[in-house]
Amino acid sequence: MAKPKFLQCAICGKQQPYEPFIPAVCKSCDSQWLEAHYDFTSFKRDILRGLPNRPNNLWRYQDVLPLNDPAALDLYPAGGTPLWLSQRFAPKLGHDHVYFKDERYGPTSSFKDRQAAVAVAAMNENNIREAVIASTGNAAVAYAAACARAGIKLWVFMTSLVPQEKLREAALFGAEVIRVSGNYDQTKQIASQFAQRRHLLLDRGASSVPARESMKTIAYEIVEQLGWRAPDWYIQAVSGGLGPLGVYQGFKELFAMGLIDRVPKLAIIQAEGCSPMVQAFKAGKDVAEPVIPDTRIIILSTGDPGKSYTYLWNLTQQYGGLMESVTDAEAFDAMRSLAKSEGMAVEPATSVAFAGLEKMLREGKIGAEETVVVNCTGHTFPVEKHVMGEQWAVDVHLSEDQSPAPREGLQAALENLDEKATTVLLVDDNADDALLIRRLLEGKKAYRVHHAKDGWEGLAMARQHLPDLIISDLTMPGIDGFGFVEELKLDPRTKDIPVVVVSAKDITTEERKRLNGHIEALYQKGSLPTRKFVDKMIDVIEDKNGA
Repeated sequence: MAKPKFLQCAICGKQQPYEPFIPAVCKSCDSQWLEAHYDFTSFKRDILRGLPNRPNNLWRYQDVLPLNDPAALDLYPAGGTPLWLSQRFAPKLGHDHVYFKDERYGPTSSFKDRQAAVAVAAMNENNIREAVIASTGNAAVAYAAACARAGIKLWVFMTSLVPQEKLREAALFGAEVIRVSGNYDQTKQIASQFAQRRHLLLDRGASSVPARESMKTIAYEIVEQLGWRAPDWYIQAVSGGLGPLGVYQGFKELFAMGLIDRVPKLAIIQAEGCSPMVQAFKAGKDVAEPVIPDTRIIILSTGDPGKSYTYLWNLTQQYGGLMESVTDAEAFDAMRSLAKSEGMAVEPATSVAFAGLEKMLREGKIGAEETVVVNCTGHTFPVEKHVMGEQWAVDVHLSEDQSPAPREGLQAALENLDEKATTVLLVDDNADDALLIRRLLEGKKAYRVHHAKDGWEGLAMARQHLPDLIISDLTMPGIDGFGFVEELKLDPRTKDIPVVVVSAKDITTEERKRLNGHIEALYQKGSLPTRKFVDKMIDVIEDKNGA
């Protein structure tokens, strides 16, 4: 039986019983950081015996996970991921002791698979058949997959800024996906209100005992894979901070059992455009002020980390460590460098951690002989196009045959290569219309053309790509062209992008007034031949660029 013997407040030390899915709040001092205590003496004996007959996944450590009888459940597999020694990425930076904890080997390629496995197993054990989660992407997909196996209905709330492929992947597993036109913190509020109204379980992330306890299995695996020794540093990119909070519970338990001689120093890395923890840390504060996220790496866009930051700050004060931020560009560079040097494709949220590692090594914050472990999660698919774009290679045509190119041909090719590409965003649910316009534009010049299938996807792509021109249909599912244009003009990043609206229906006087001042032009579908329409779009682009 692995159910916690009790919960103990990390602030005042008071103990209280563990109650599944009741928010873990100290009944004495209202602290939200309660630690689960198990029969560690018995578990240590099993560890010293080599954990015989245990699976090679997180259920290997089921004695310290909050379930009554894990062996009796049809458990969703997660964990048991490899630990790789860096062969080229870190050595070229002058360090030979960097390891990657490769969480891409989970069921949905994310360390959130651990969280989903334990949380959903606990739901199953307590006969919960419907639940709600708010997510920036990875947790939603992981929970959707785990709930599908368990037969639990899942409501997923995600901001519409999340790459659309993430939303579709969650829907593929059968989750009910709700897109919220707002940031992640607003999305969490709406999810909470929805769960309360329907009397459904809301997964509470760091304040959920099953979710938090799941992450400590990363520490157990790292220590076992290193031959029952602790690294000197553990590095992870964070949004809300659940991951390292849980991981460090594992390191602390191992240290308390006498199985390691120290708890590693902690490095928390954030995207510069959403780094409330880093700002507070560098100011010497134990409370983080909320920020408005401004990063293309949406998975890390938690603007208000709440008390999670304070708990992480306490860990750095007790065991050593730091918090650092990197730019989106630095993260994307690290992503490409890791792929080219190690053959490892990671998502932008993970590349933030590797950019942070590069920064720490350059600044001499990691000793030459110190052992470092970096949390590596998430394959680039389906997000690599948000980093590299649709047109990630440039064609240079020198000559029709294989003969040496004439000098004038080479010069023309180089001039074409130097020319700054112009980006156009098409927002239209009619794929045939969009494809025709795209082909005509690309036939005129080396335009980078992106296509969004509805207004919500269009908003996300507009904010990511900041195109030179947006061409939008007026009648679309979800948010229509009117709402789409109004949202664009409310956002400082997109308000100056010229918008051309195309409508298949007659526009009323009131509708024209609604669009007036917000768009560059309005065209009726069929009023112009498509080629002439495209020529007019090119005129708009050239006027904007001063060509």
